Amino acid sequence: MIRGWPGVLLLVLILGLCFYLFYPRIEGFFVFYPDRVIEAVPSDVGLEYEDVSFVAPDGTRLHGWFFPLPGNGPVMLFSHGNAGNISHRLDNIRLLLDRGIQVFIYDYRGYGRSRGRPSEKGIYMDGLAAYDYLVNRRGIDPDRITPFGRSLGAAVALETALRRDVRSLIMESAFTSTRGMAKGMFPFQLLWPLLPRHYDNLKKIRKIDVPKLIIHGEQDEIVPFSMGQNLHEAARGPKDFLAIRGAGHNDTYVVGGKRYLQAISDFVKNQQ
Repeated sequence: MIRGWPGVLLLVLILGLCFYLFYPRIEGFFVFYPDRVIEAVPSDVGLEYEDVSFVAPDGTRLHGWFFPLPGNGPVMLFSHGNAGNISHRLDNIRLLLDRGIQVFIYDYRGYGRSRGRPSEKGIYMDGLAAYDYLVNRRGIDPDRITPFGRSLGAAVALETALRRDVRSLIMESAFTSTRGMAKGMFPFQLLWPLLPRHYDNLKKIRKIDVPKLIIHGEQDEIVPFSMGQNLHEAARGPKDFLAIRGAGHNDTYVVGGKRYLQAISDFVKNQQ
């Protein structure tokens, strides 16, 4: 039986240690919301595409869709957010194709038709495998590839730009780190100073030399707008920041409309 302050302190230390040891699993529970069901394929909405299967370095089989356009224009390597799967991004993809941007979108392990279970290390491998598919199997020059990531996908796009040669980088609705996010989330806010800096975008972005475009909705209800500002401030030049007035976390491309699409199109096509 625990008695007095020493016993209470010991119990707190034990609980804290258990929380720290199991934190990666707890974090994963809050981070990943995969959906296995492909609700539609691109041909259902009139888009031409190629169904793609490729393998991550650890042998996990992954699935994606490549949307080709005539010519040798830019290619966006699209890393989506933490929920759903690639079938939920078709409206967004159509708008990018209309702007002359080819798109390769893929599902992380555990999402859609991709095998395995998601983890921080795993989804980074998935992003690199998607990049390697474009370069090694499709023969696309790295100078044509722009990793694009929304929310959780911004961390994957950033990791890809850190480890591979790319044309430029776009991060949308991105957080600084999961430790930073924990400050505003119960019960993590009670222990956030002790938490590891997973998905440390704020540290990594300082190492990226290619042009960067950071996009954030001013009314983002999940990732504070200030995190987008902090990432832009920490980034080396060349860099641009696009604030979308009235946009939340998931509707930037809808609320931003033509201004949003024109900014992405100009950024992707005009980098040297």
